Amino acid sequence: MPAPDAIASLQKMFPGKVGQGKEFRGDHTVEVDREIIRAAASHLKDLGFNFIVDISSNDYFGDEPRYDVVYEFCALGGPENQTHLRLRARVSEDDLSIDSIAPVFQGADWHEREVYDMMGIKFNGHPDLRRILMWDGYPYFPLRKDFPLEGLPSDIPGEAFSNRAPLEGGPFVAAPSNKPPEVGDAPTTTHEPHAHPAEH
Repeated sequence: MPAPDAIASLQKMFPGKVGQGKEFRGDHTVEVDREIIRAAASHLKDLGFNFIVDISSNDYFGDEPRYDVVYEFCALGGPENQTHLRLRARVSEDDLSIDSIAPVFQGADWHEREVYDMMGIKFNGHPDLRRILMWDGYPYFPLRKDFPLEGLPSDIPGEAFSNRAPLEGGPFVAAPSNKPPEVGDAPTTTHEPHAHPAEH
């Protein structure tokens, strides 16, 4: 089923709970109320969207609802092979939860765990909701906008610890320069000396 038809079907099935579809460069997105996300996923599966490609989240720090959860569905193998549809559901900072779609799409399991781990959004009814990248007991959510780039110190005795990472000269932040580069300047690169067995 083409994505615009799938959006129309969702709007008919869940009146007042599905927004207007948006198209950008062939990608179709529609916002749905978070209360219907599992039922909407099940309806899409019935329409032939048989693959959950990804689940991610955005932090709109300063806005309310602060977060959204974004679902990438795809129809594979049918007459509309590789049709893509994106669902978006807003999640309030006051109630950081949304229903899991893992009972509908088994492939959602680890995607939802990653969103929980990085953003702190809980997925109701998930079969095994625990951290997947950070260790159990880690007290922060590293992809939130208020999590500092250099990280935060933590210490869990017998488990793990973390310290703030220095940024200057680090892998993601260039050391400050005393003068701006001029047009035509070659980039400066520091090379480590190479150790070759013949040199020893």
